[in-house]
Amino acid sequence: MSDQERAAAAAKRLFDEHRTGERCSALPPDLRPRNLDEAHAIQDCLQRLNEAHGLGPLAGWKVALTTPVMQRLAGIDHPCAGGIHERYVYRSPVTLAAADYVRIGVEAEIAVRLSADLAGSGHTRASVAGAVAALMPAIEIVDDRGVDYDALDGLALVADNSFNFGVVLGPETAYRPGLDLPAVSGRMSINGEVVGEGTGDTVMGHPFEALAWLAGGLEARGRGLLAGQIVMTGSIVATKWPAAGDEVVVDVDGMGEARLRLE
Repeated sequence: MSDQERAAAAAKRLFDEHRTGERCSALPPDLRPRNLDEAHAIQDCLQRLNEAHGLGPLAGWKVALTTPVMQRLAGIDHPCAGGIHERYVYRSPVTLAAADYVRIGVEAEIAVRLSADLAGSGHTRASVAGAVAALMPAIEIVDDRGVDYDALDGLALVADNSFNFGVVLGPETAYRPGLDLPAVSGRMSINGEVVGEGTGDTVMGHPFEALAWLAGGLEARGRGLLAGQIVMTGSIVATKWPAAGDEVVVDVDGMGEARLRLE
């Protein structure tokens, strides 16, 4: 079996598990990614399958594992990326069915909308700032499908599109150069109770560091960030696991809130 065939077969297995709502299990040894390039190849194939079966093209990207503690949990020493399909972009407020997920998780993030393509390598937080049109409070929806975190393989996480199953976007605020984004505070509440708080510097020191990392990483993969796309820069609050009947609110100072209700 060629590397391309292995990637396609692994992606098809993940795709089928998603459609049937199976709990997360390790890929068989003959399909398991052996390095980051293979994990990216599987992710690319999975995204093409998702697009072909109704999820639409990528509306943006997420950056995951932006903190050392989360990287240690996944057994890797760097962030990772996943695509956000058009059908999974929700505008706040939104109500979704908890039963549509195996195990839904939520994260509190500062999202950006791009005004220009970001191509090439060597990006810095300063160089990407000029491509940011707007900032948004956002909730990332993940579905880890009940993965065993003690046995979690970071490469498998990447292959599985970094567990992204959607985003809930709050109102847009035009980005102003000079904004002290690392000092901006945000918090998550569930049913009115604050369950986590953080600041922008939680994300690699500055959310635009995550954006610069993503731009360079996608360029190395022969892909890129496009004007109009959304980028989720990484969670400022540890992942929470709500249930049916819960209401999740993420509010970021000066930006407003994103609201998700589960039924």
